[in-house]
Amino acid sequence: MNLPVVIDYEDGISAIDAQFHRPRRAAIHLIVENGSAALIDTGTNFSIPGVVASLKQKSIAKEAVAYIILTHIHLDHAGGASECMRLFPNAKLIVHPRGASHMANPARLVAGAITVYGESEFKRVYGEIYPIEADRIIEAVDGSTIELNGRPLLFLDTPGHARHHNCIFDARSQSFFTGDTFGVSYRELDVDGMEFVFPTTSPVQFDPAAAHHSIDRIMSYQPRHAFLTHYSRINHLTRHAGSMHELIDAHVEIAQRAREHQDRAAEISEALTDLLLNQLTKHGCRLAQVEIKELLQSDIRLNTQGLIHWLDQPTDRFKQL
Repeated sequence: MNLPVVIDYEDGISAIDAQFHRPRRAAIHLIVENGSAALIDTGTNFSIPGVVASLKQKSIAKEAVAYIILTHIHLDHAGGASECMRLFPNAKLIVHPRGASHMANPARLVAGAITVYGESEFKRVYGEIYPIEADRIIEAVDGSTIELNGRPLLFLDTPGHARHHNCIFDARSQSFFTGDTFGVSYRELDVDGMEFVFPTTSPVQFDPAAAHHSIDRIMSYQPRHAFLTHYSRINHLTRHAGSMHELIDAHVEIAQRAREHQDRAAEISEALTDLLLNQLTKHGCRLAQVEIKELLQSDIRLNTQGLIHWLDQPTDRFKQL
């Protein structure tokens, strides 16, 4: 096994490449505080050998892992949780209250993912997902705090991408770990230190109003950095928050224009591709368009599926949550 690329930041924070489909697509974040460790998001089962090897290289014992923290339970973020709990005997799993039952009994979660990916692709990408003992699961309600060896981590309920989504504020680094709430930003798209960030509207719980509110709530803490699962640390958050608001609205407009179109998927996918290519041209991206399309094809496919699902929901859906 090749050791994954690890980026070490200040304040005891590292990003371990989850090796999900390709390098630098998904990050597992590690926080170490006086010998005690927490992992934020897990990648898939196939990511965990690399996590174990990275911890060993850092001389962090398996017994020192105190928490496995999930921003949300989509399987590119949570698929390795049961394997982590098997390997790290002292760890507690921290998860949004809406996600806890799915970690204890993952049957519905797995079935939903199979609906999106197909059974053979699901098995290839995610492997087996096992139940986690309920007494090892802690539900992180909005505004709750856990302490990692005295280091407080604050949990905020941040729907928009998913209703089971928390963002985690680390006062020590003045940073948020944002999962997918603050969008996606691949390092290949950076231009002279400026990142490019765009929303993820993947199935099945995209809610644009909630997404806008969650971004504003994050920014109310005036964070210095955001650590995105896709992919790791970004700066310039005031600028990116504005861009996220604009692009969420643009995604919604694209979906609404395609509402009555005979082939909504093709219409939305083409429009999203054009939107992101135009934005990246303004950004000064130096990659060829064919490279950009290859890099973003999975995100555009999932965003398209999520927008179609959003179009088909009752308008009062989120009033009932």
